[in-house]
Amino acid sequence: MNDWTRLITTRTGFRFTVRPVSLADEPGLTDLFTHVSHDDLRFRFLSGLNVVGHDRIVALAAVDHEATENFLAFDAESGAMIASGMLACDPKLERGEVAISIHEDYKGRGVAWELLAHIARYAEAKGVNVLESIESADNHVAIDLEREMGFTAAPYPGDATLVLVSRKLGPAAA
Repeated sequence: MNDWTRLITTRTGFRFTVRPVSLADEPGLTDLFTHVSHDDLRFRFLSGLNVVGHDRIVALAAVDHEATENFLAFDAESGAMIASGMLACDPKLERGEVAISIHEDYKGRGVAWELLAHIARYAEAKGVNVLESIESADNHVAIDLEREMGFTAAPYPGDATLVLVSRKLGPAAA
């Protein structure tokens, strides 16, 4: 696959670079997740997690770059890691689940919107048919953003506290 490193400018004029993760990013990921709010950690991991442990950080850095990709966003000015956007696909690359975390100081600048759009383009280029996310029903900000981007929301089967948001990609979307 092509190099998916990009310089992105959000609608607010904020500029950041996005690129696939490497093993060398483990310390940066550890630092990033100390700057993600407790509510956002709960929404990202769907648990009462207060600290992202070493094993999870390793899993975020050691992806296969085939069925799983983690895109990292960096402030174009300072170089600070500001976000992580994980895409995990099924073995046939038919469905991909996305999860995004944003450094709390960079929320409200359009980073989540542009990172999700980048991941959707990447997933579509890989041939993924459906992009989805499992959200806490309390995560109204994420659900609203995803709806604005063409995702539909439905109750998650068997768990009233969760919502499944999904969007068809590529030819299946037509």
